[in-house]
Amino acid sequence: MKWHPFLFWLAVLLTTTDLQSQVPDLSPRAEFSVLTCGPGTDLYATFGHSAFRLRDPERGIDWVYNYGTFDFHTPNFYMKFARGKLPYALSRQSFDNFLYTYQLEHRWVHEQLLDLTPAESRSLLTFLERNNQPQNRFYRYDFLFENCATKIPEVLNKVLGEGLAFRYDHLQDPLTFRQLIQKNLRRNSWSSFGIDLALGSVIDREATGPEYAFLPEYVESQIGNASLDGTPLVGRQRVILDLDPPVSLLYFTATPLFWALMLLGVTLIITWIDFRNGARSRFLDFVLFLLTGVIGLVISFLWFLTDHDATVWNANLLWAMPLNLIPAFWLLFSAPITGLLRRYLAALLILIGGMLLLWITGLQVFSPVLIPVLTALTIRYAYLLSFFKPDL
Repeated sequence: MKWHPFLFWLAVLLTTTDLQSQVPDLSPRAEFSVLTCGPGTDLYATFGHSAFRLRDPERGIDWVYNYGTFDFHTPNFYMKFARGKLPYALSRQSFDNFLYTYQLEHRWVHEQLLDLTPAESRSLLTFLERNNQPQNRFYRYDFLFENCATKIPEVLNKVLGEGLAFRYDHLQDPLTFRQLIQKNLRRNSWSSFGIDLALGSVIDREATGPEYAFLPEYVESQIGNASLDGTPLVGRQRVILDLDPPVSLLYFTATPLFWALMLLGVTLIITWIDFRNGARSRFLDFVLFLLTGVIGLVISFLWFLTDHDATVWNANLLWAMPLNLIPAFWLLFSAPITGLLRRYLAALLILIGGMLLLWITGLQVFSPVLIPVLTALTIRYAYLLSFFKPDL
């Protein structure tokens, strides 16, 4: 069906007119602000949150526009989340309900009140209400470039235009995306280890000033350092909730480093016993190859079968090879050793060496937790290569 140009623009005009009629009139006391919320204990809340607030006491309005909404009841929720296909949405809720969540989770909330004219506030409200229409509210989430925090400067740029100027002289030492992410994580935690494992070399480049905006704390700084037509964008700021961040206990025995050291210790002990007895522990070989093979499958899934931009070009595949699943069962059942297996073991040692070279040159930074893991794998691969000597 083809639309006549006149009919098309008539439909656009009618839609816009209908939306304008639905947007409430604001009183001169109406104020827009940017809310920045502190981190929580869950991984999705580790990096904080950002949102818009509209308060108009004369009209009884106190709304929060939140771009960080998703529906747990979405069909195939976990698969869509894993594949980067879960739609995120803008939602509008009362400020009291919004704040109640952060009180329960013991998270601080800061507010920056924007110095906007009534016309600018009206334009911002119209933009947000248009975005909140069912056909417009969903967007493709991207952890680094399209999330609840990046939406704040993005929306302000679209609404306020060329008069809005962001400066980045508040940023000190240049940091990579990985460094920015890890600043918000406890280094020896499963979330820190998992992120270093799942995200590829693309996050090891330095972030530009605007790209810091994927983290709410930097959006707060960016908004505080912005100007509109030569005057500060933020008229004043205040603390709404002054709460200490929640603290979760982290026992060393529950950390990835503890289990990596356990793996290294067990590998050293069994390999030494095998060396003394001229034997081979089939179970240890099965566990090492199975573990690295499964991890490799997960990394491959994130790289090749999802829409996540940050999981590509991941050199963790150099030590976590999906192909390891084949020799895992081969070694478990003592199948005949071939020259192919010996060449494969030699290739695994070379790949680990290549990974270390990438690490040294900074092309990709890996989790320090991998040091005992790589040591264990190198020792065991080298032992197996010497154990499976070719027949003379």
